[in-house]
Amino acid sequence: MEKKMHAGAIKPLYQRAREFRNNATHAETILWGYLKTKPLGYKFRRQHLYSNYILDFYCHAIKLVIEVDGPIHDMLEVKINDGQRQSTLQNDGLFVLRFSNETVEKKSELVVLEIENFLLKKKNEK
Repeated sequence: MEKKMHAGAIKPLYQRAREFRNNATHAETILWGYLKTKPLGYKFRRQHLYSNYILDFYCHAIKLVIEVDGPIHDMLEVKINDGQRQSTLQNDGLFVLRFSNETVEKKSELVVLEIENFLLKKKNEK
């Protein structure tokens, strides 16, 4: 039996996460350009392992998950899986913000504004 890591993540996911980091979508690259600057002092990780999942972006300090979805997420089966995944994450106390590739690429200022509003809300709760 393989050793479980990062809230239950298994070793083979590390390789897959590395591949995802090396082959980021255009939208993920745009968003990472912003998140890697540590907005409002919050550190984000990309393609971070959590249980059986690889999270696009994650900030541990405030338990924030940011997912960037391509067109495949419009398919019914994928929507069902996304819903189950989101429920699992939320039941574990994580917050999930979800954006489409198109929104990140064409309206990145609105995406940044939504993220910053969330970060400010969390900062004010402390």
